[in-house]
Amino acid sequence: MSSIVVVGAGIIGTTIAYELQRRGKTVTLLDKAAPGRGASYGNMASIAVTEFMPASRPGVWAQMPKWLLDPEGPVRIRPGYLPKLVPWFLRFLAASRPSKLRELEAAGAVLCRRVYEDLNALLKETGLGHMLTAEGCLSLYADDAEFKADREHMEILERFGFRHEILGSNAIRDLEPVLTSKIGKAVLFPDNRSITDPYRLVFALSERFGRLGGRIVQGNVVDFEQGDAGVSALRLADGRTIAADRVVLAAGAFTARLSALLREHIPLETERGYHTQIMEPGISMHHSIIWPARAFMVTPTAGGIRVGGTVEMAGLDAPPDYRRAKILVKRAQEALPDLKVRQATEWMGHRPALPDTVPVMGRSAKRRNVWYATGHGHLGLTYAATTGRLMADLITGVEPPVDMKPYRVDRF
Repeated sequence: MSSIVVVGAGIIGTTIAYELQRRGKTVTLLDKAAPGRGASYGNMASIAVTEFMPASRPGVWAQMPKWLLDPEGPVRIRPGYLPKLVPWFLRFLAASRPSKLRELEAAGAVLCRRVYEDLNALLKETGLGHMLTAEGCLSLYADDAEFKADREHMEILERFGFRHEILGSNAIRDLEPVLTSKIGKAVLFPDNRSITDPYRLVFALSERFGRLGGRIVQGNVVDFEQGDAGVSALRLADGRTIAADRVVLAAGAFTARLSALLREHIPLETERGYHTQIMEPGISMHHSIIWPARAFMVTPTAGGIRVGGTVEMAGLDAPPDYRRAKILVKRAQEALPDLKVRQATEWMGHRPALPDTVPVMGRSAKRRNVWYATGHGHLGLTYAATTGRLMADLITGVEPPVDMKPYRVDRF
């Protein structure tokens, strides 16, 4: 029987592996760490169906100089890494053309419209429905100026028909009494629900994958054995090899290193994100919150409250700068004045970022038996069930329910 190796045991790779195994394939899930221990361990637990818009849109460009000049701003580029980012930023600039933005918005909206159809089916089938909360997300604005600055976001949501509700100060505090009275306006995104523990979700999916007969292997891929038919085996750092008839590369921000071994360049960068997990916050929250002007998010998850956000461009190898996490907590306390930081841990992870914000999902342009699923950015958890469905369709020869051309690997 033919075998499929999925490289990457985060939420994307694990969901793909589960879906393929469920369809009767022989699947190995391979990662250098245990399932869920990479970026999926520390994401903000949000099913963020309203956040598909390209990062290259004009509203972001307008604020970029101010952000970069602010040492505590939401975007930081380590000076020594800047030369390596030039090609990526040129593609980011190319993705800001008005006609291109419309294409990219549509490609993201197509995926987000499918999210709950695919996610609810996955959670029901695996018995994990209890891990999806009922509450949505509140986007906060101190005044009308902040709200107007985010108007571009609202206009995109209105164009594609995503639900949102504008709230005044009294209604805001009826929903979340712990919020500061300095918040004058908010937008409720009722469909931006949360996962009670994103790491536990990946771990539970990997367990169910194993119960179906799937194999989980821990090892670091350093090369591929190739022949006329494509990749025939994966070589691991410890000398082992794993035979494969088909390979799926879903290793998040590390996928570009693997694709380079196949001489296939993917303009994939890492947006390093930070969080602080507070297990004794001294407050209770029902909704997640995001404050666009302060560029942070707070989510009740994993048994406590998680504060995260920020973008740091510094590559895969630089050590964490946990000052970024402390800045986020300070800003969160502006919104949540009674928030205490007790029994807290800090974390940094690598979001896989493509310059046009749209993920790569599809067959390699170089090797017929290799597929890619990467570049989901901050929407890996959001897109996971849909990615699993679409990738399993492609790999097994089933016609996917959406046009997959916008997600092809050779679009750049």
